[in-house]
Amino acid sequence: MERLAMEQLKNWKESPHRKPLLLQGVRQSGKTWLLKEFGRRYYKNTAYFNFDENEEYKQFFETTKDVRRIVQNLAMAGGQTILPGETLLIFDEIQDAPKVLGALKYFCETAPEYHVAAAGSLLGVALAKPSSFPVGKVEFLFIHPMNFTEFLMANGDTNFVRYLAEVDTLEPLPDAFFLPLVEKLKMYYVTGGMPEAVLRWTDERSTEAVQSVLFQILEAYERDFTKHPDTKEYPKLSLVWRSLPSQLARENKRFLYKVVKEGARAREYEDAVGWLVNAGLVHKIYRVTKPNLPLSAYDDLSAFKIYVADVGLLRRMAQLAPSAFAEGNRLFTEFKGALTENYVLTALLPQFEEVPRYWSQTNPSYEVDFLVQQDNAIIPFEVKAETNLKSRSLQKFKELFSEEIGLRVRLSLDNLKFDGGVLNVPLFMADQAGRLVKMARESY
Repeated sequence: MERLAMEQLKNWKESPHRKPLLLQGVRQSGKTWLLKEFGRRYYKNTAYFNFDENEEYKQFFETTKDVRRIVQNLAMAGGQTILPGETLLIFDEIQDAPKVLGALKYFCETAPEYHVAAAGSLLGVALAKPSSFPVGKVEFLFIHPMNFTEFLMANGDTNFVRYLAEVDTLEPLPDAFFLPLVEKLKMYYVTGGMPEAVLRWTDERSTEAVQSVLFQILEAYERDFTKHPDTKEYPKLSLVWRSLPSQLARENKRFLYKVVKEGARAREYEDAVGWLVNAGLVHKIYRVTKPNLPLSAYDDLSAFKIYVADVGLLRRMAQLAPSAFAEGNRLFTEFKGALTENYVLTALLPQFEEVPRYWSQTNPSYEVDFLVQQDNAIIPFEVKAETNLKSRSLQKFKELFSEEIGLRVRLSLDNLKFDGGVLNVPLFMADQAGRLVKMARESY
């Protein structure tokens, strides 16, 4: 499989200002595979050390801060050759080794000739609590589950990937591309972007295998809940996690604690929500009161929506069977668009520096699904699960904030077009949204 993050790793390798790299992401998003594949392709050899499987290696970091001595001990114990500039030194499961995490500082300061990449779960690194975190001495790279573009590459559809990347006019796509891409997007909703699920689909073309993989991943996540420092929080974590399909199935997707448990209050469950966010299992999207710069200054901290890290996991959690996806457009009407919104959010996150927000008002009720900040512009995004192009909320938003808002974007199953200040992006081009928005802004 191909991961787009490989280009970022190549840039890291070639940078004259390279520091030790800390690769993070939700569990089972492919961190270890990515680093090993990177080493295989671009280094003479790779020296891999897993501090969960080989706890004895941690001792090398506890007795000395001399990096060259540490490297010598690792090489001899692991039977591996470690050469400056020619070997990719991988430290895996670093969240289980606080001293190793702290030692990255000394690799940066005293031995920059060694290429060191470490991998760890988001939550684990946060809980590791090294005696001195190497602030300013490491680079960070976050990888998400595979997006739709990476799914197409894994599925052998490189022709579609090349075509979408080369679209340079805001005009409708030919049916020869549009129709198959809609069908492939439906399949992506089934598999999601967890690498193992995608691999099982591309190898076996079995939805049963995909179902099994996603179930096992969800089970592993729930077992991780027991790692919370306060064991009393475990039941709350499970309740919040299992409430997510119900939260997203509602017309107004604002997170409500009473959906978690009757009578539940924010102060009882906000720590559980924070734990899930820190673990990378969910994304928290705040409501903003107005679309001004910077968006973060207008966050309403009492109102937010929560989405799952991967659309395939959300589908599995909701127990929506893969067979529903073969029933015409039923896919996009079931679950009240929750899958579509979740998919769009995960596509937008890597494209913009700021986490998207949303806007809403009541009496009468209007809601714009996402607001993103591109350069010094605020762009409203509305998500339509089908081809219904009535954008009541998007129009109202324009009326209320005409001075702040120019371009508006709608993602739907309609074809690509730019008309009247509204850019319609086909859902299967969500990975291209940032680039298409720039094209529209330049011509608007």
